[in-house]
Amino acid sequence: MALQISATNPEHPALLLELPWHLPLEEWPEEYLVPLPRGISRHVVRYARAGDEVIAVKELAERPALREYELLRDLDRLGIPAVDPLAVVTGRTDDAGAPLEPVLITRHLRGSQPYRSMFETTMRPATMHRLMDALAVLLVRLHLAGFAWGDCSLSNTLFRRDAGAYAAYLVDAETGDLHPRLSPGQREYDLDLARVNISGELLDLEASGALHPSVDPIEFGTEICARYSALWQELTRTSVYPAGKYHYIERRIRRLNDLGFDVAEMQIEHSSNGDTVTFVPKVVDAGHHQRQLLRLTGLDAEENQARRLLNDLESWIATQDDYAPGDPPPSSRLRSTRGHPHAARPEVLAHRWVRDVFRPTVRAVPVELRGTMDPAEIYHELLEHRWYLSERAQHDIGLDTAVEDYIKNILPKARETLEPTVPE
Repeated sequence: MALQISATNPEHPALLLELPWHLPLEEWPEEYLVPLPRGISRHVVRYARAGDEVIAVKELAERPALREYELLRDLDRLGIPAVDPLAVVTGRTDDAGAPLEPVLITRHLRGSQPYRSMFETTMRPATMHRLMDALAVLLVRLHLAGFAWGDCSLSNTLFRRDAGAYAAYLVDAETGDLHPRLSPGQREYDLDLARVNISGELLDLEASGALHPSVDPIEFGTEICARYSALWQELTRTSVYPAGKYHYIERRIRRLNDLGFDVAEMQIEHSSNGDTVTFVPKVVDAGHHQRQLLRLTGLDAEENQARRLLNDLESWIATQDDYAPGDPPPSSRLRSTRGHPHAARPEVLAHRWVRDVFRPTVRAVPVELRGTMDPAEIYHELLEHRWYLSERAQHDIGLDTAVEDYIKNILPKARETLEPTVPE
């Protein structure tokens, strides 16, 4: 059987043909590999370079490779945080003509880390809580989309910095199934697997001495259930309000927005006697602040990064000469401009903020010191540092001073803990 490459992009096959498919993945020469941290996997996985792309290559049987490839493409269409599928390579043989296992190829998620590399230095319990939050959000988003993971664990997840928190990405969909809707039993089964897997992974870390002594592996495994249940309840519960109190519905929607979700479809019913109104979110989409920031500025960021950048944008707008005191507050101007006489102004001001504030600030940080931090995360770090220095000085020290101090005193120390930069 001849070598076959099934790819999502016509540019990828030509680049992928340059890789040594006649060798088992374990025997690939160093010249093709990229030294990035890898998590635990039941399959052989390597990072390699294909043109300008850094790719993850995983050996597995043909049927599960093709199935996972299609599932990852489905998740991409649904907007679920998961690794980006690029290709499946089948028909591999060695120099003697013996068959080799097919491979699944995904794009490396820049700036991400497997959980084990994050525990190379002792992780504080507060950081552990943020990891559980990120994983709970990912699992809820999967379940809202009708995806039963079948193997939720820290090992099957990649984490990226997200403005003081983390964003979780699914990295292994091999055991997953996509349905129109999940039953409570399917969700509970996934959640129970997550609890058992996470507790087991943390017990393993505890045995190796890599876990903070105050972290109880069993309690943290159970924590994912509590965090998932609280978020699921908030996103899906039915609310009953007195008739005429329509601002209660708006307040509920605003609370969902604050959690990072939009209500794409809702059901509102009056009771038979007209005394109450029942409100049910029917379709809830994650990424409220991401979409808002992208619409206004063209910047693509993680959810918490987007929230932080929008807050800074609103504060900056309020200082501009053409922001009239009688205008609506910046937050409402950014959330909605429908019906406002100056509907185009928020987009114009946002463009000016990107041009005059965001981009010059990020560019002031030398490229060689950024590591794998994306521009939104760098800007968040600079805002945090400005706040810290301003609190210490008891006055606003300004962004330029914060950037200078951050480059001189913070980045050189933080550089040691950053993920290795991919070599050119």
